[in-house]
Amino acid sequence: MSSVIPEWFDEFEAAARRPLEVRWRYAFIRTYKPVMDDERYRAFDTMEDYRQWCEQHLPDWLGYGRI
Repeated sequence: MSSVIPEWFDEFEAAARRPLEVRWRYAFIRTYKPVMDDERYRAFDTMEDYRQWCEQHLPDWLGYGRI
């Protein structure tokens, strides 16, 4: 524990005492993803169509481009 910042340890202990329902509610952070979240769903005929759509429409920082 000597390498753990005391404030972090205190926060962890406080979080561990919260009910599971509360911890679950705050476990996920909803982040708007441009273009991806603008439609309920999209369908593609092939994986190649999907990959081309991603490259043409999504910002690079979302990480959907090819390597």
